[in-house]
Amino acid sequence: MIIENQLSSKPYNSFSADVDLQTVITLNQKEELFLISDILKNDVKVIGGGSNILLTRDINETVLLIDTKGIEVIKESDAYVLVSIAAGEVWHDVVVWAVENNFGGIENLSLIPGKTGAAPIQNIGAYGVEIKDVLHSLKAFHKQEGVEYIFQNKECAFGYRDSHFKGQWKGQFIITEVVLKLTKEGHHKINSSYGAIQSVLERKAIDQPSIKDISDAVIEIRQSKLPDPKVIGNAGSFFKNPIIEKEQFEKILDQHPHMPSYPAGEKVKLAAGWLIDQCGWKGKRVGDTGTHKHQALVIVNHGNATGDDILSVSKQIQLDVKSKFDIDLQPEVNIW
Repeated sequence: MIIENQLSSKPYNSFSADVDLQTVITLNQKEELFLISDILKNDVKVIGGGSNILLTRDINETVLLIDTKGIEVIKESDAYVLVSIAAGEVWHDVVVWAVENNFGGIENLSLIPGKTGAAPIQNIGAYGVEIKDVLHSLKAFHKQEGVEYIFQNKECAFGYRDSHFKGQWKGQFIITEVVLKLTKEGHHKINSSYGAIQSVLERKAIDQPSIKDISDAVIEIRQSKLPDPKVIGNAGSFFKNPIIEKEQFEKILDQHPHMPSYPAGEKVKLAAGWLIDQCGWKGKRVGDTGTHKHQALVIVNHGNATGDDILSVSKQIQLDVKSKFDIDLQPEVNIW
């Protein structure tokens, strides 16, 4: 455990927003949570990889940086493995480990930034797969009670980019460990349902893709569309893809027959990036911020934008989409 005071936030968030962090505690072992249980009863902010937050003010609350490590197979059968993963493991490193071991289930989630402990909070998802599809259970430390709980998948109430950890349990727990149920090659059903993946496979003349083939395709797609936060500050998709009623969808489709859409039960999911693009925002720059030239869903920091600058642009995008489509975009990014 390392305790530091008066740090710049710039290295700890993918937007490279620069605010003051009054007190920062870096945890290397989850048992260290019990040593600071009195501190945790106060208002504490938790940062994993810092890839899903927008900092708009100096942080006077204590900040926890989770840097715990460990990946371990804890149970195995002919078809499946249960894998325990420490919350501080970089998510993509976990995917790489799974692919190298021919364990399927998270290859579609390749190259998503952030750490593993944050993944269940917003039920990360991409290219037809969400973490809820493979999550067996997780452990989480209750900040007020000073006790670690085990939650099974169904107890987390996963939804689209949502869970109890974003809803009724928000701010109460620190996720310490995630257990995934992954499938061994030969028993795993490949998911190439998203057209972009299929296009990459066809171009490479791959008609029976492996787990690694899917991962490689997803990485190629993401790298072609999304900017590297190390090069230009961003938090990936800033907004959730909106889910609307079919009646509203039909009205919009009459005016925009080529609008992309995806079934979502009794409703329809739209592509937020497409909506934003139709409002003229793709690649638009406002001062030192704006949207990425290849993906309107990604708001970027061109250098010295503040969190407030980025927030202002996001609100203008919301207003424009509301005005044109009567759709309310909801941020996927946590705004502090």
